[in-house]
Amino acid sequence: MRQFQSILPLRGKPLNVEKKRLDQVLANEEIRTMISALGAGVGNDFNIDKINYHKVIILSDADQDGFHIRCILLTFFFRYMRELVNAGHVYIGMPPLYKVYKQNSSVEEYAYDDKELQEKIEKVGKGYLIQRYKGLGEMSAEQLWKTTMDPARRNLTQVTVEDAIAADGMITKLMGDAVEGRKEFLSKHANFNKVDAFMERVKGKVTGNEEE
Repeated sequence: MRQFQSILPLRGKPLNVEKKRLDQVLANEEIRTMISALGAGVGNDFNIDKINYHKVIILSDADQDGFHIRCILLTFFFRYMRELVNAGHVYIGMPPLYKVYKQNSSVEEYAYDDKELQEKIEKVGKGYLIQRYKGLGEMSAEQLWKTTMDPARRNLTQVTVEDAIAADGMITKLMGDAVEGRKEFLSKHANFNKVDAFMERVKGKVTGNEEE
């Protein structure tokens, strides 16, 4: 059986379907393109046996806008292709945040969070350089393939729904029209005072190295 993967680029932020009627959802060009690409229909007409791809991977920048896009797409799948999520076909691609490498050398390591960054620094050793990625567009085609597209090396997280009722309520609260529930959640869980001390922290741990 032939195996292949396809890329469907989305222009800007997709439609937040939680705030729209079904006819408005289906009128959106980006949504219609996704439905057509997956080939299994939508809503009550969704038939998972007709799905064109075994893995549906959401890949977005590792920043706040990227997280928002991810939430919007997950909301669409949960509301209109629930069986796709329940069957374990939806994944989140995890792009690296950092590359640790040595100049003019084949030595390079990718880190996906701050804890792993320190481990990669120690592995690469003295004379390391760091490149931090703020978006997928900052990667070359080769780096994007190596870190997020190559099935042998990419880092995926499978989306699962253990408690459908709780998930339904959370999506309604965070993605719907009611503002108060969203404000309450953000005031409890969001840290608006977090400082980006990346350069200072790394310099403080390992000295005598150049960084980007």
